[in-house]
Amino acid sequence: MKIVTWNVNSIRARLENITDWLRANQPDVVLLQETKCQDHDFPLEAIEDCGYNVAQHGQKSYNGVAILSKHPIDDIIKGIPTFAEDEQARYIEAVTNGVRVASVYVPNGSDVGTEKYDYKLIFMARLKEHLAATLLYDELFAIGGDYNIAPTDDDVHDVKGWHEQILCSTPERKSLRAILNLGYSDAMRIHHKGKGPYSWWDYRSGAWPKDDGLRIDLILLSPQAVDRLAGSGVDRDPRGLEKASDHAPVWCTL
Repeated sequence: MKIVTWNVNSIRARLENITDWLRANQPDVVLLQETKCQDHDFPLEAIEDCGYNVAQHGQKSYNGVAILSKHPIDDIIKGIPTFAEDEQARYIEAVTNGVRVASVYVPNGSDVGTEKYDYKLIFMARLKEHLAATLLYDELFAIGGDYNIAPTDDDVHDVKGWHEQILCSTPERKSLRAILNLGYSDAMRIHHKGKGPYSWWDYRSGAWPKDDGLRIDLILLSPQAVDRLAGSGVDRDPRGLEKASDHAPVWCTL
């Protein structure tokens, strides 16, 4: 079972790239972030034509998450249950083909010390509370998403330049480590050690041609899912296309 997470940076703006990739690769489950559309504007027919069922949680112009699956999608949860007051569409969870999956879009945080940064840390704390509870389910669970946090310096091309900046600050990294310490594992780091692979390259400063990237897109796995993990990686090809998202698809296989 191949599970992919991908921040598409507007599903309508990248629709041709996305549908071409889906048809060529045929993953079982795709967890999307930054769909940037309300549910009634989601290009449902185009995605269904690629062979997928869809569960979505969207809002106008910003955020938005979705689950695409080759299998029926059940037990859908929209929003983090421990963060009911959050009005932004940043989390969706469901069960498909016997695996619980979630798509999460963690706030960027803007700049360290701002109100948006504080919101990011609150979001991560509430996500941790929910994921602590789900461990009791004793299920295969994959939480894929744009976490907007580079876990360690190995996930950053320019360690000095990004030191204590947004995406790489110590409090952000601690908030992610707190989730891992519950018992979840970063799928990529089970098979890939050392520098990279990156999943995001800024549109500015020629970051993509120079491979000046960060790894901020992750799939976290419950212990039960780790036991089934067969592989993981990043598909860089879509990032090099015209009108590409600034993120590449990240995948794991159970």
